[in-house]
Amino acid sequence: MFKPKSYLLQVKLCLIFAKIKIFLNKDIMIKVTDSAKRKAIDLMKEDGKAGFFIRVGVKGGGCSGLMYELTFDNEINESDKSFEDNGVKVVVDKKSFLYLIGTTLDFSGGLNGKGFVFSNPNADRTCGCGESFSL
Repeated sequence: MFKPKSYLLQVKLCLIFAKIKIFLNKDIMIKVTDSAKRKAIDLMKEDGKAGFFIRVGVKGGGCSGLMYELTFDNEINESDKSFEDNGVKVVVDKKSFLYLIGTTLDFSGGLNGKGFVFSNPNADRTCGCGESFSL
């Protein structure tokens, strides 16, 4: 039987297994709030991309090490994971999948608004602007 040598490794393995269990149970991977839905639909219409879906991902960069990506797309790759919440289709690439399980996508407007905001329960640390995070 496999025995991790450190407590931190045990915790990370438990997190990975919990994420796999969530996926296998077909739980919603990314939740979309009403305000994020409205803004995404408005932006897609403005850009001539009505009927497209939201593509989210994670890439290296930012002050915390990882950055969120959000675009509108109409092509799904074989390795992509596709979900729907609140009437909005969200697609995630395979590499970003485990980083984003359980994340809520919101939109914060107004004078102090930040735009699209990711509330990620997997992030240990986020930067002040909320655009990057670390695990």
